[in-house]
Amino acid sequence: MPNWANVLKEIHDCEAPLDSVRRKYLRQMSEQTGRNVIAYYSGWLQKSRSAMCFISDIDKNGLMNTIHGLDRSKGLDLFLHTPGGDFAATESLVDYLYQMFGTNIRCFIPQLAMSGGTMIACACEEIFMGKESNIGPIDPQFGGIPAHGVLAEFKEAIESVKKDPDSYPIWQVIIGKYHPTFIGECRNAIDLASEIVEKWLTRGMFAGDKHAAKKAKHVVDKLNNHADTKMHARHIHADEAKSFGLKISMLEDNNNLQDLVLTIHHAYMHTFSASSADKIIENHLGHAIVLNTMPSPRS
Repeated sequence: MPNWANVLKEIHDCEAPLDSVRRKYLRQMSEQTGRNVIAYYSGWLQKSRSAMCFISDIDKNGLMNTIHGLDRSKGLDLFLHTPGGDFAATESLVDYLYQMFGTNIRCFIPQLAMSGGTMIACACEEIFMGKESNIGPIDPQFGGIPAHGVLAEFKEAIESVKKDPDSYPIWQVIIGKYHPTFIGECRNAIDLASEIVEKWLTRGMFAGDKHAAKKAKHVVDKLNNHADTKMHARHIHADEAKSFGLKISMLEDNNNLQDLVLTIHHAYMHTFSASSADKIIENHLGHAIVLNTMPSPRS
């Protein structure tokens, strides 16, 4: 299969090159697996300042467009490349995918599926990763502020003031930046993230396993633990993800599949570099919605 440079040459050599090359390899993927293929791809690595790159409710339109007309009995292979985004939208997207395909969904992560992307991956029966692939923590964020960090800071403030009442004015300034209900919202967000992902893991990846609930809780305890992961952008490699108990299949175990998956990835990376696209949701039949910073999506 073509490498990065070969894909770039192919793009330069054909008409409507960006679309044609991507769709050619998505078709090949479907032909090889006998399954439906949808790519859910964000260009945030090239366009980090665009809000359109993150998971949002508008993405439901892209999934509806790409799922319409598919033979859903064939299941779904979902390509994920995303930094994550809105928590409620993530939950809604997974719920919609379940309604369309049940749990017959496999996830392919050629490079990065972080935060909400990791949550979506956990909703799938199986995750395919390579040595270059990463998932990330699922600890909730509020405007870039980690919910776990807020609770830890609040706890530290209480303990510090108990030991040294003179420290109260300092902590009052720090804690005063949070609105009155913020601490409760942080607790609720952490609990809800764990609850939802545990439910998805039990229903999908660990379905039929008598220890499903225990395994799901162990995975979530690892992914939703800011004290261990330290930072929301922490990159978790395949071996570590396996150690958490996730069902990870290595792309390197199947050379043909690995080549095809990476070729598809290269095609999307070239598209984001050479176009105004911020996000592409596209299937193997060529049905797509392309989102950018323009007021409305184009297909």
